[in-house]
Amino acid sequence: MGVNGIQLREATHDDYDAVVAFTEDTWADREDSSDYIPRVYHDWIGGEDRYTVVADAGDEIAGISQSVMLSEWEAWGQGMRVNPDYWGQGVASHMTNELFDWAREQGATTLRNMVFSWNIGGHGQSRAIGYDPITEFRWAYPEPDADADPTMSVTDDPDAAWQYWTRSDARAHLQGLVLDFEESWALSELTRADLERSATNDELLVVQENGTRGFASFFREEERTNENDESELWVEYAISAWADADAARSLFAAMARDAAARGADRIRTLVPETPRFVTDTAYSRVEVDGEPDFVMGMDLTKNYR
Repeated sequence: MGVNGIQLREATHDDYDAVVAFTEDTWADREDSSDYIPRVYHDWIGGEDRYTVVADAGDEIAGISQSVMLSEWEAWGQGMRVNPDYWGQGVASHMTNELFDWAREQGATTLRNMVFSWNIGGHGQSRAIGYDPITEFRWAYPEPDADADPTMSVTDDPDAAWQYWTRSDARAHLQGLVLDFEESWALSELTRADLERSATNDELLVVQENGTRGFASFFREEERTNENDESELWVEYAISAWADADAARSLFAAMARDAAARGADRIRTLVPETPRFVTDTAYSRVEVDGEPDFVMGMDLTKNYR
């Protein structure tokens, strides 16, 4: 099907130059943000678990977007970009409905996406297409420290972590979502099996003192280049959740020590976007982003066209 002569089809490697032409300056007005698509395009479009659609206008590409299956029932939408020459022509809605159809055919009952809090246009576009607001989170950046000393005991008990999670304010606020353990910049529902796997792989940190007080789970490391063109090893934790400020300080200390043992130069972790969690982070003298990120979701069991 087409909109104003624009046809939807699966992205190919030959589309690279046309896609880069309108994505390399996506957020040119923000010094702290750049578009990842030009850097990762060829790897990004590959894989049987994903569908990348382009809006082909003939001589140029009018838009691109992608859906990825994160589990048997969860899909993730990402990389929605529309060529400025085609704004206001329904390209985003057309591509999104195509991805909704694909995800539902794969068995997904929900498709979520993430929008930076400052991206007001993205918020309106997501809501207009049919997404509902789900939750928000913020990034925190503890410093690696081999000498960090948590005042509470640190274990790797997945059952204790799961029991804490199911009753926690963090889970309620995040509606069960944490960073996905496979797909970067995506969120999926944390399962007991995730915690069991983390414990088996020596990736689970559970702080305890007269009961379980919080936990964090490592999920990946990545080499990045900093502003001085120097290579840095980033270690990331899918979730950090705690009961109070004292537990937060112990958990961040445990992460700092764990990341240092992994050779990390930097740490990043997800924390719930609530006044208590954000101020507990600041009170623990841990750097925290100035702005949150929003998560939206589409119920694929309902009619969306």
